[in-house]
Amino acid sequence: MRILHLCLSCFYIDDAGYQENHLVRQHVADGHEVLVIASTEIFDGKGGLGYAEPGSYIGSDGAKVIRIPYVGWLPHKIGRKLRIHAGVYQLIEAFGPEAILFHGCAGNEIATAARYAAAHPDVLLYADSHEDLNNSARSFVSKNLLHRMFYRSRLRTALPQIRKLLCINVEAMDFMAGLYGVPRDQLEFFPLGGHVLEGPDIAERRAKTRSQFDLQEDAFVFLQSGKMTSRKKLADSLDAFARLEGAHLRFWVAGLLTDETKTDLSAKIEADPRVSFLGWKSPDELNDLLCAADAYLQPGTQSVTMQNALCCGCPVIIDDVPGHRPYVSAGASLVHDPSSLLNAMQEALTWDQTGKRATALRFAKEQLDYKKLAKRPLEA
Repeated sequence: MRILHLCLSCFYIDDAGYQENHLVRQHVADGHEVLVIASTEIFDGKGGLGYAEPGSYIGSDGAKVIRIPYVGWLPHKIGRKLRIHAGVYQLIEAFGPEAILFHGCAGNEIATAARYAAAHPDVLLYADSHEDLNNSARSFVSKNLLHRMFYRSRLRTALPQIRKLLCINVEAMDFMAGLYGVPRDQLEFFPLGGHVLEGPDIAERRAKTRSQFDLQEDAFVFLQSGKMTSRKKLADSLDAFARLEGAHLRFWVAGLLTDETKTDLSAKIEADPRVSFLGWKSPDELNDLLCAADAYLQPGTQSVTMQNALCCGCPVIIDDVPGHRPYVSAGASLVHDPSSLLNAMQEALTWDQTGKRATALRFAKEQLDYKKLAKRPLEA
């Protein structure tokens, strides 16, 4: 099958572990002909926004990638906010997809994809939504001008051609129903997932990584990762960890410290010799760390790394928000403030690790496996 991933309302980052990467990679692995049409927006390696050159190449996920700039007839800042690109319809037509997955609903080109689907009724058009009030429409201008007026109008133009709008969590479903007016029966829960590792692979990665860090058998490792804005609440995690006693305890920080948090977080990291800042890691390197860790922390904003942790059999401690409540079935501990975070971290030290890891992995196999999730946008 010819499958088109349109990443014009979201980042598409090579060598990353986001949902777009996993789905593209799985479709390639399943033998499909896959094309990614993406904006030029990328990360600059310092936690900020950067731009790649327009052009085409074979991406790290195994598919051809065509990166296109914003239209030239608008100032760049406006074109970037409205997410308007030139020549999208012609690129879609040249590829002739049988299935299209449009990533992110906030942008102009979802209407372009729908126009193509209307002209080709056999084409399967799905869209996914990561947008919710935690990460979108957070200012008056964003909510009322961009989302309520522009993005909403483009999505509602496209809705008749979209089979289902696949939402990564309950909050995204509420956001799309409330702000965009999407009928509930057109929304479907489609969680962030991962590639579930098998027990022997997890055991091998765990032993190798813990050996690299020269950990004793009784070492207990907390891990937090990502682009560390203040909303990730790494400071709360480090403060709680500082109150835990034991030379056998470790705290690994993998990711980037942003300018707004770098000074404070660096001081907290350097103050405790049990804490290690490991920098940015590739998806495979991060999986090694997740296999080796005993608890993954996510007390702040949501991240796909939480689902990756479960796919590595790593128990999780996560923020108590509606989008996280399904993960109680995976053995997740929910926290809502620094006090409950400290209590959860203390409790983690008493976990039956074998049982907790088995529960996490069982949930991942049933709910989060991209081998299963990747088939959903290919169904009529």
